[in-house]
Amino acid sequence: MPEIQDFKPGDIVGFSGRCWWSAAINFFTGGIPFWGLSHVGILANSQDGRLLFWESTDESALPCEITGNEKVAGVQAHSLDKVLAGYHGRAWLYSLYRHLYAHEKCRLTGFLMSLVGRSYDTPGAIRSGGMILAVVDGCVRDESLDLLFCSEAVAAAAANIGIFQTANASRWSPNRLVRRLRLSGIVRKPKRLK
Repeated sequence: MPEIQDFKPGDIVGFSGRCWWSAAINFFTGGIPFWGLSHVGILANSQDGRLLFWESTDESALPCEITGNEKVAGVQAHSLDKVLAGYHGRAWLYSLYRHLYAHEKCRLTGFLMSLVGRSYDTPGAIRSGGMILAVVDGCVRDESLDLLFCSEAVAAAAANIGIFQTANASRWSPNRLVRRLRLSGIVRKPKRLK
């Protein structure tokens, strides 16, 4: 397992749960049930400098490290150690191909801070599922970051700091996003965390 010093702002963490819902997400997004990704988040510093795991989810039982609110359904930040300790399934680290520059780290933190507390986008997550549906929906609907699902938040954050180009962050499912980041050389081969 990678050591904590191996983690850096901009790294992506992907999860594959052991429940039927995770298997369904994988099936509809081109992943292998119980192995492919059903959830992603991004590592970034908080304003006080702590490296946190930022995600948009409706399933966390942990209080948000930024707001202190419990059971937030939407964008929130947590200690990665706590997330991994409570997660039932597999997790992988997709390390960014380079360290972010200081201004990119600040921009990433600022962008994610602006999203904290935004509600989870269940309909958007469903629409991002099918390959054809996601592409058509991405062409028909304008990008809206009012509500966010996990991979949409990660794609928007990566695009905001300029390491990932996308016309619409809402079209990316966890599996498709990580595949594109890997094929583009933005993240490295995954390392198993759990």
